[in-house]
Amino acid sequence: MNSSQWSLKIAETILSKCENGYHPKMANHWGYVAGMTLKALDWLSEWSGIEKYHQVMRKHMDLYIQENGKIRGYSIEEYNLDHINKGKNLYSLWERTGEERYEKAIQQLVTQLEGQPRTSEGGFWHKKIYPFQMWLDGVYMSAPFLAQYAKTFHAPECFDEVARQILMIESKTRNPQSGLLHHAWDESKEQRWCDKETGRSFHIWGRAMGWYSMAIVDSLEHFPVNHTKRGQIMGIFERMAHAIKNVQDQESGLWYQLMDQNGRESNYLEASGSCMLTYALAKGIRLGYLSGIDQEVVIRSYKGVHQHFVTEDEDGVHLHGICKGAGLGGAKYRDGSYEYYMSEQIVSDDLMGVAPFLLASMEMEKLAEVRNVESLEVK
Repeated sequence: MNSSQWSLKIAETILSKCENGYHPKMANHWGYVAGMTLKALDWLSEWSGIEKYHQVMRKHMDLYIQENGKIRGYSIEEYNLDHINKGKNLYSLWERTGEERYEKAIQQLVTQLEGQPRTSEGGFWHKKIYPFQMWLDGVYMSAPFLAQYAKTFHAPECFDEVARQILMIESKTRNPQSGLLHHAWDESKEQRWCDKETGRSFHIWGRAMGWYSMAIVDSLEHFPVNHTKRGQIMGIFERMAHAIKNVQDQESGLWYQLMDQNGRESNYLEASGSCMLTYALAKGIRLGYLSGIDQEVVIRSYKGVHQHFVTEDEDGVHLHGICKGAGLGGAKYRDGSYEYYMSEQIVSDDLMGVAPFLLASMEMEKLAEVRNVESLEVK
């Protein structure tokens, strides 16, 4: 690896924001975006052989993992799937140190999932405060964590649970016409944001598709080859990947904020979703999960990210065109309309987009190495 590689440049830009060794956005609370960023840094440590990145992850995790294994500022009683995501970092800490507190923290998060409220068929509610709702985001937060638990602690029933969650939400949110998945599903059909016939939210949000696609590749990595649902999960991923490819913007190689509204006025090419989809598809191609998707799809999207969203200056690498956040329902009610998704703030350099950019860059570098791809010169 060399210092001109994008994964290292992005990581160094992230670390340049640290104050007294801590990044203000990764040290401020037990959050899922910080969790995704720290996971990306830990993977980069493995991929690059640079120990510093693992130590950054450990230092930030140790702000929260107390000596007794309790997680500071975390409450099981919220039953919030977002709170599981940061726990993915606990496995490498436990495996490398053997410290019991890390294993206890893992068990605490597994306990949450055991008691997580569910739909009538056993699908995890996204949060206790969102009754009978499954969101694509939540599969990313919880499924890879539980799949790694199943592998690490020899708990095969947890693979079954992961498979159930991945397959169930796909069956509930899939649009039969496009093959893309709607952002969320409300079993009770009570929410103003859902179609009263299907319970599906009205639109296909790019980042939600990104979350779900990443959930599949990051979970499958842990699955035993002989698991009875492994092939089925791979099959729905293959089918979905073709649907994603079908709505890839021809000119830029990127994906829109709302993937079911390409070209509609005020809809825009969005960075975080485009990076997540690039990561997931590239990883799927590299690991052989996708047989009918040509690597040209991700080469085009990755180049598009650089051409449309990336700038560089003396402060490092900048990523623009990131949707700051989008959701459904809640206290300040988000109605899931086209206008709602267009109204959310578009920002630069938010870890919500920068972490997926790091993941995508790393995955493209790995793919280039495996496939001897020369055409990754992005600028």
